[in-house]
Amino acid sequence: MNKVFSIFTAVLISAGAFAQSDPNLGIIPAPVSITKANGTFILDKTTVLVNQSIDGSKMTDLLNAFIVSKAGFALRETKTPQPNQKAIVLTSVGADQLPAEGYTIKVTPKQVVLTGKGAGLFYAVQSAMQMMPDKVADKIMIPAVNINDYPRFNYRGTMLDVGRHFFPVSFIKKYIDQLAYYKINTFHWHLTEDQGWRLEIKKYPKLTQIGSVRNGTIIGNYPGNGNYLTPVKGFYTQDEAKEVVRYAAEKYITVIPEIELPGHASAAIAAYPELSCFPDRDTFISDKTPWAGSRKGKQVQQTWGVFDDIFVPSTNTFTFLENVLDEVMAIFPSKYIHIGGDEAPKTYWKESTFCQNLMKEKGLKDEHELQSYFIQTIEKYMNSKGRSIIGWDEILEGGLAPNATVMSWRGEDGGIAAAQQKHDVIMTPGSMGLYIDHKQSNSPDEPVTIGGFAPYQKIYAYDPIPKVLTADERKYIKGVQANLWTEYIKTTAKAENHAFPRLLALSEIAWSPMERKDLKNFSEQRLPVHLARLDKMGINFWVPTPIGQSDKPLTGGEFTIDLKVPVTGAKIYYTIDLARPSENAFLYTAPFKITVPQGEKRVLKTIVIAPSGRRSVVSETVLNNGAPEVKAEAKK
Repeated sequence: MNKVFSIFTAVLISAGAFAQSDPNLGIIPAPVSITKANGTFILDKTTVLVNQSIDGSKMTDLLNAFIVSKAGFALRETKTPQPNQKAIVLTSVGADQLPAEGYTIKVTPKQVVLTGKGAGLFYAVQSAMQMMPDKVADKIMIPAVNINDYPRFNYRGTMLDVGRHFFPVSFIKKYIDQLAYYKINTFHWHLTEDQGWRLEIKKYPKLTQIGSVRNGTIIGNYPGNGNYLTPVKGFYTQDEAKEVVRYAAEKYITVIPEIELPGHASAAIAAYPELSCFPDRDTFISDKTPWAGSRKGKQVQQTWGVFDDIFVPSTNTFTFLENVLDEVMAIFPSKYIHIGGDEAPKTYWKESTFCQNLMKEKGLKDEHELQSYFIQTIEKYMNSKGRSIIGWDEILEGGLAPNATVMSWRGEDGGIAAAQQKHDVIMTPGSMGLYIDHKQSNSPDEPVTIGGFAPYQKIYAYDPIPKVLTADERKYIKGVQANLWTEYIKTTAKAENHAFPRLLALSEIAWSPMERKDLKNFSEQRLPVHLARLDKMGINFWVPTPIGQSDKPLTGGEFTIDLKVPVTGAKIYYTIDLARPSENAFLYTAPFKITVPQGEKRVLKTIVIAPSGRRSVVSETVLNNGAPEVKAEAKK
């Protein structure tokens, strides 16, 4: 069990005190190196804020606004401090010698110097804000330290699916704010799906008139036990999408749009049936699928899964996609455009005379090669416009498009194969915890999810560079990404609950060197402080269960229950009488003993309640001292 740490003491300890005792000074993701020095910088009203960087004016505004919220006063800004005047200095002098996105922070009793340029200086400010302790008597005491920091990977991403459920621009911006705070620099925006087309395309207005609306959605897990019978709709105008791109760019985040092809195209086909191999064939809807509205004609899907009706590889389809992508590229300046490429069934292509004749004409031996032809046709067009494509690992099937980057989601094999073929790779395997729509615990309190099990500890343990790769092959692993699919995520609150704290674990495996990873330090010292911050901000994060509680049964007669709060300022309540714990149960204040007589067992149930009132799932530990197993009686 963990060392003694009572919740009462934890409530009294401030976030600043945590940061002072923490070798990482409360910074997530952990910096490359932190060297403690002697002395303390005292930030008070006499301190000035100095901008000596060409792109530092926005950074000084950002830092000063934070100091106002933290200390209750703003710093006077100046170009040059007076001799012996205490100053926080933002500078780009020497930044050219730093790695891309790198920065340094040097704290002495006289100055705090943040060095970097562009994203590097921005990240220096994020780290400075994270390491700044709470004020005491109108002063903030910052320990003298030297920090040298830069990212392990240049692609640090997260994907948000807005095709299954639409989220407003206000939420997208709020989400981007948190990505930036944790040095995640890529927002992959999954904009089109079987269940909804979410981006205005002016040349094809039906994509949003028809494709952005579905008449209903199944209730519960697939195949569903009913239908909500309410429309789900919504799309982003081009002006709104441009605003998201602009907003993200100010925070050094690249927005990569995804336009799915050739599969996951039901919404587009509902709008323009001629994009299907069989335009006159009704959308297949199983008799077991609870459905709202008409089942005739081409329909936007109301259930989840993979559907046979995919784009036909005709000249008309390619013209359509090129026109769509022209408008997409005008909105999104990113080097990459994501074209999906996953889960494209070949059933309709096999049944289509047109497709079979096209395969003979092009000398393609099977439908996998036809998919490769489809992807390569799109890639040639994108390359001609100066852009590159990313696709899910199925784009390897039938031969990889020449300049494509592979996003490996079906385990690591696709990424390994692509790196061995000298293609750039983004690792995002669902099996390694990076599908953050999966469950965060095995408690029955968890909301309905697609399944899987991905606690933040599983993400934290992942190394995106597979050990089987040679030193030369490893350089093709460009980064790592977590994916938030939204089949079962209907609200922004639930999206936040799935994203946090898992995105904080992602940030550390994407940024920090392997040797700097420390799960105990992350989960017990830094994460509680950061979750308290999210709690104050009104972000509906998943509240972890008590640190130190076993998730497996324990055997014996004497047990010492020794727990820590996972959120600074939270409380733990517990029961051993089988009742569900709440504020009416025992408040955990210090380690305590439970004695279990021979032949009996007890069940320790706990719940964590954050300062805002947000609650963890109920966590149970069975304490067994030889109790006989009770077999369930067979029903008569």
